[in-house]
Amino acid sequence: MSKQEQKAPPKKSGVRVKKKVQRTVPAGIAHVQATFNNTIVSITDLAGNVIAWSSAGKSNFSGSRKSSAFAATVAAQNAGREAMGVGMKECEVNLNGPGAGRESAVRGLQSAGLAITIIRDRTPVPHNGCRPRKRRRV
Repeated sequence: MSKQEQKAPPKKSGVRVKKKVQRTVPAGIAHVQATFNNTIVSITDLAGNVIAWSSAGKSNFSGSRKSSAFAATVAAQNAGREAMGVGMKECEVNLNGPGAGRESAVRGLQSAGLAITIIRDRTPVPHNGCRPRKRRRV
């Protein structure tokens, strides 16, 4: 008798399997982190628990194409579709960072079918804090 032919131990009848709870979230917050290299879109419920996320890298863009506005649109559409599968209909948008995918991510969320209630810019701006790095010469 080989290992594959051996019988599995009998299952216990008193063991309950936990069912995954399907919850519906009607409203949420879309956090868009737009850096110079990538754009990350996370959609959370109002408490801050992540429901869906996507990024330009997750959407099969690599290298310099990750930092494009089109990649941000595709990433936002993917995250929006995933959130709508949970039952989300409307969301607020928090923009963060100086990247190219800021406005196009908002357009991607709209084209996915989410109603956008408010757009906030949460980019950190120093009130004359640290000394900035030297200017980039191209």
